Amino acid sequence: MAVTAAGATEAVETVETVETAFRIEYARIVAGVTRIVRDVGIAQELAQDALVAALEQWPESGVPDRPGAWLMATARHRAVDLVRRRETYARKLAEVGRVLENVPPPDMTDPDDIDDDLLRLIFTACHPVLSTQARIALALRLLCGLTTEEIARAFLASEATVAQRIVRAKRALARAGVLFEVPYGPDRAARLSSVLEVIYLVFNEGYSATAGDDLVRPGLCEDALRLARVLAVLMPTEPEVQGLVALLEFQASRLPARIGPGGEPVLLAEQDRTRWNRMLIHRGVEALHRAGLGPYSLQAAIAACHAQAIRYEDTDWAMIVKLYGRLTALTASPVVELNRAVAISMSQGPAAGLKVVNTLVDEPALRSYHLLPSVRGDLLERLGRVEEARAEFARAASLTRNVRERNLLLQRATKLSDAP
Repeated sequence: MAVTAAGATEAVETVETVETAFRIEYARIVAGVTRIVRDVGIAQELAQDALVAALEQWPESGVPDRPGAWLMATARHRAVDLVRRRETYARKLAEVGRVLENVPPPDMTDPDDIDDDLLRLIFTACHPVLSTQARIALALRLLCGLTTEEIARAFLASEATVAQRIVRAKRALARAGVLFEVPYGPDRAARLSSVLEVIYLVFNEGYSATAGDDLVRPGLCEDALRLARVLAVLMPTEPEVQGLVALLEFQASRLPARIGPGGEPVLLAEQDRTRWNRMLIHRGVEALHRAGLGPYSLQAAIAACHAQAIRYEDTDWAMIVKLYGRLTALTASPVVELNRAVAISMSQGPAAGLKVVNTLVDEPALRSYHLLPSVRGDLLERLGRVEEARAEFARAASLTRNVRERNLLLQRATKLSDAP
């Protein structure tokens, strides 16, 4: 019986290893296979085939030394077989040459490699034949392997709407015969805004995961930051590319301090700033000097204000309020306005911040956004309106799908319930 139980435990652990490896390598597998089959939809199917093969074989043969390379190789072999079945071998050999037979999977470790399949995948997903929202949704699905539910939360849209966008986007790319390439000239400029937004959303999903047991998914942050740096090499004179790089460098510098020893969230006011990565902050400052006054550049300037404050109490909140005001004028985003309200509360007091937050309560885009009641709860608590604050924290906890965030919000609600 003990052997059977041990075997069952080992099988479960192997399945978990397969799923973890697949999640980490998904984007690279899809990108590498797309380079062969020239169809992102088919590439996704072949990636799933590799997952099934791993689930079938690894419990018997054991987990390979390089799980990601095994999954990539399996998916590429199936791509080659598919191409051979669908095309005459000689024609296909002439078209792709050594790619099918001799070239190993691309090395994704060099952050300055502009011949990057992941970057090709983003530009492909951001082709002008698709709407802006469809481009971003498809790239998030392909690059990060996010579920439609997770993407919907990032979009503040319905899950059904996002699912339709993804399906239609893949069909549109296939019908148009979109090439798997990084475009040049006007085509590149036309797709740049969507590409920047894709990278930004990918980083945000890693910085604060919309769902799951972990607050932070560092792999997504690393991929997004690396792609932003690659894009900066490709387009060194684009100020908003530099602005995005600066923003991500600043945000990534805080990652080591964002979670506690048990994986719990650590709020900005309580973070140990000696754990912030000074090298990334330095890189952020350098990129900000090359940036302009667009949305990403303004967000980077706000992040720089935090990075330059030795202590939380030293933060220049008045400047942050001004920067958020400029950002709101550019974007008209209710999320940006919510962040401005937080800055106002720190600069002018919680009552002033709450006045702005209350204007957002009926905003449709924020109806299921957990940070709205979370911010409101914090301001109410600072004003001594304990019972109202407790209700807001409880409501925020019911809206978030991230376990760590939910636990923190419930703890804050419970603490207020126990207060005299």
